[in-house]
Amino acid sequence: MSLTQHTRYGYTPILERPVYDWPDGHRLAVYIAVNIETFPFGEGLGPDLNPRQPEPDVVNHGWRDWGNRVGIWNLLEVLDHLSLPVAALTNTAVYDHHPQIIRALRSRGDEIVGHGRTNAERACDFSPQAEAAMIEACVARIASEEGRKPAGWMSPWVNQSISTPDFLAAAGLRYTLDWPMDDQPIRMQTAHGPLWALPYARSTNDISALHGAKTPPRQWVETLFDAFDGMLDMSRRRPLIFNLSLHPYLIGHAHRLKPFTRFLEHLVAHRGEIWITTPERIVDHVDPLIGIDKA
Repeated sequence: MSLTQHTRYGYTPILERPVYDWPDGHRLAVYIAVNIETFPFGEGLGPDLNPRQPEPDVVNHGWRDWGNRVGIWNLLEVLDHLSLPVAALTNTAVYDHHPQIIRALRSRGDEIVGHGRTNAERACDFSPQAEAAMIEACVARIASEEGRKPAGWMSPWVNQSISTPDFLAAAGLRYTLDWPMDDQPIRMQTAHGPLWALPYARSTNDISALHGAKTPPRQWVETLFDAFDGMLDMSRRRPLIFNLSLHPYLIGHAHRLKPFTRFLEHLVAHRGEIWITTPERIVDHVDPLIGIDKA
């Protein structure tokens, strides 16, 4: 049976790929992604943390805004205490509306990852020309603020058009977090050269688990323990990436952050066995390797 296919990468079972190491001989790379998002009031898209009401939906807007006013600071206190770096998936509107967050991330040395202008819009609602211009504008804004282009991108709502990978490569980006098809970096083909797709976990993502599946916080944390411990065991046979994806308006609440801190302490206790890093460093390491899947 013939199925419609993309031409971005080919099929290679993970068991048939060459084995390689992360730095210091480790086989499990770990990175934490924190979504730094902002939304206009009374218009556009936004996650329905509370049953949606007619605009202006002050409850949903206020809950999301709480993440930038309180939740991110609660989370950063824990991350600072444990000396854990993050990849900050950042709407460029945050530069205008929440500059203190950017300054805190910059002072920590965190990686700024492109994440659109605001999460109130998505690629499928743009023309191709408008999407390309939006990506280029976001890359230029981050470069002007940080002194260098971002290395990577996650589309708002993880929503791509058929041409998004081409636009990302044309803008000089090196990787995307939008494609959840593997546990290793996969080199994708675009009209403007290769683009890495890095694993970004959906099943353990706090918005998928805590909000979407309504998993109780302590049960979610137990899932994280099992996911990490299981991947650490699997990584003895092949290199893998373990990702944590967090949203301050969810994880920043005390009743979630308290049990979650136990898991972060578990990560830190395994520093000698894992590579705690950022997506750009993963690409820096894997890009020159020979023999990995480049289909």
